[in-house]
Amino acid sequence: MNETWEEGTLRTFYEDHLKRVLLPFWLRSADEEYGGFFNCYDNTGECLVSTDKYTWSQGRFVWMYAKLASLSTDTFDTDERDRFLRLAERGAKFLMDHSVLENGNCAFVLNRAGEPKLNPPNERYDSSIFADCFVVAGLAKYAAVSGDFVSLDFSRTLYRSIVRRIENGSYEMVPYPTPSGYRSHNIPMILLNVTQELLEAEEALGAAEWETGDDGSNRAEWLRGSMKAFLLEIMDHFVDADGVLNEMIRTDYSRADTLLGRYCNPGHSIEDMWFVIHAAVKLGMEDYVGRAVRTVKKMVELGWDDEYGGLLLFVDRDGGQPRGSRNGLEHEAMVGQIEQNWDNKLWWVHSEALYTTMLGYSLTGDERMLADYRSIHDYTFRTFPHPDERIGEWIQIRRRSGEPIDKVVALPVKDPYHIIRNVVLIIELLDRMKNSPGTRGLPR
Repeated sequence: MNETWEEGTLRTFYEDHLKRVLLPFWLRSADEEYGGFFNCYDNTGECLVSTDKYTWSQGRFVWMYAKLASLSTDTFDTDERDRFLRLAERGAKFLMDHSVLENGNCAFVLNRAGEPKLNPPNERYDSSIFADCFVVAGLAKYAAVSGDFVSLDFSRTLYRSIVRRIENGSYEMVPYPTPSGYRSHNIPMILLNVTQELLEAEEALGAAEWETGDDGSNRAEWLRGSMKAFLLEIMDHFVDADGVLNEMIRTDYSRADTLLGRYCNPGHSIEDMWFVIHAAVKLGMEDYVGRAVRTVKKMVELGWDDEYGGLLLFVDRDGGQPRGSRNGLEHEAMVGQIEQNWDNKLWWVHSEALYTTMLGYSLTGDERMLADYRSIHDYTFRTFPHPDERIGEWIQIRRRSGEPIDKVVALPVKDPYHIIRNVVLIIELLDRMKNSPGTRGLPR
């Protein structure tokens, strides 16, 4: 295809893919009887394997539909936007009615009717703080788009609970808890994104400047200060001098020469760099944009599979298969995940890389970023979309050489979040690049 957004070709491609391949699959997943959305399909999308509802995914659905309802381009008409907003509203109500337990934490998984279920291996209802984070992000986005203060207040309360638990170290991280002695990149990463979502909801409803935050400042100042702290923790501690982002470091911020200390997750790192870029622009910290783009280039370089194409799931910080001592870590869930799946090719990794490389190019004009985007685009669209368009969507997990695998990575769910989020962000970015070239695509 001709990748010249000046002619609208690339935007047209993404809009067609969104409307013809992605959305028809997911618009069928709304549970009209109980609310919420079905999210437990097999890897091919051909079979609904359970009616359980993971709050992790339910929050993502709400975010997605609220975003579609508020897209800054003319991709959808008024009737379509109204439909998306109604879906977001139904999902938000389901979560507000069912997701929070008596202790103020989110249940991890609910049955179809919204009743919480114990989740192995820790046999808790509130087994992962990431579920709470995605619920906050979804409800905050819905509040920002709809003007609903009830959703905003729900998000605020749950966000404060998240912050308290992280400060106290009293939280769960199923399916991959952080071992003792380590810090995980995923905590400041998710908090950077979620905090920005909540701040933008506060701003959209005009509620940020006059209400008091937890530290006595007004809410906007508190959230901005939190965003800055998370951004600095990521860029000054998890990213090394060469631009490599290690997923785990020691609690004293040093690098460990163990498997967990050496492994990198290219997709996670690339995704986080667009979080950093968006936050840096919002906070007036543009010096960090260049550093983030450098990390994107480095992680694409480390993660790219020269033999088969595409991005590997995990790599060593020096490239290739992750290595390093496993002594004392043999029973850690993340060690098994790395060893068993390091060379798999996953859908979400590539959708995140599509947006981030295009964003990096728009900001810098760096031809290397454009070349990386093109390589990722070509691999992604010949590999992941379901070959049977009557089913649609993407096959999520493939072997290194590209064959589909019937397996679960992380959660036994299929949800639209990564693909549709990045497709709509790309559509908006291409529109800005075409119509406001002086902005260089900055997401202001």
